[in-house]
Amino acid sequence: MIYLFLFLLSFTLTYLIKNYAIKRSLIDIPNDRSSHTLPTPHGGGIAIAITWFVGLVYLYINHQIEQNLFYPLMLGMIISAVSYIDDLFELSARIRLLAQTFIAISGLYLLGGLHSLNFGIFVIENQIFTNLFALFLIVWFINLYNFLDGIDGYAGSEAIFLALAGFLLFGGTHFLVFAFAVSGFLVWNWQRAKIFMGDVGSTLLGYNIAIFTIYYANQESTDLWAWVILFGLFWFDATLTLFRRYKNGEKLSQAHKKHAYQRVVQSGWSHSKTVKYSILVNMILLGFVYFISNIFVAFIVTLVLLYMIMMFIDKKKAFM
Repeated sequence: MIYLFLFLLSFTLTYLIKNYAIKRSLIDIPNDRSSHTLPTPHGGGIAIAITWFVGLVYLYINHQIEQNLFYPLMLGMIISAVSYIDDLFELSARIRLLAQTFIAISGLYLLGGLHSLNFGIFVIENQIFTNLFALFLIVWFINLYNFLDGIDGYAGSEAIFLALAGFLLFGGTHFLVFAFAVSGFLVWNWQRAKIFMGDVGSTLLGYNIAIFTIYYANQESTDLWAWVILFGLFWFDATLTLFRRYKNGEKLSQAHKKHAYQRVVQSGWSHSKTVKYSILVNMILLGFVYFISNIFVAFIVTLVLLYMIMMFIDKKKAFM
């Protein structure tokens, strides 16, 4: 019953926020960097955030979530608040990074840090190194999720996939709460989107995935690689695109339309078709994690697949 309530809460809040945004002219106006052609209200991520935190409190009251996971996830309220202010007033990159770093350090502290990094042939247990890695991972996941929120249904469907995959692999009702908190919003965000998520939603989703990654890596060190594989479609695109732009001598803080998902849309694919194929790729990645017994072999196979997909997209729309 709680999951139906959370879906309806997310759905209804998104509808109300959409109407409020239209009334207050909180509208995203398309420009030459946009993947959209029509003015669209933004801020729908507020519905995700409210529903998610209501669900987390419910789990905590009913003793269905561990404290050392509950508190780091609740800390996401700060990243949502900062990102909403950024949606309204466009904070400087320095202020955003400082806020994200503070939240990442605080979240790591509440998690007890990252205990170790298992690379198969060797394990790193130096807490300075592991926690610097974890700090970078949280900040990078926050930002790359924001980068990849650019077409209808893409960021929302990725979050639901990761939630359901997490539930299948690890159990935990928090994953179902996560999925239903996003699903109510996604109804309004599917092509053509009636409302956008905005930074308030995308940064929260990225933060949550980072916290899940570290939390489960502390339960079993190789599980970090399971999350890296499951999240592969997003981090591979964001990381490779950033590297390519750096090699081209571009200003990395400047907005662009060079991510793989953006280029495949430019080649003629609809938003819906792009998202559906991304879901198919995600299911294949889940199969790698589920059926390949050696997680490091699964990671290598994942890299090969993602590289082949990138080459396919490069042929459809070259990286310029």
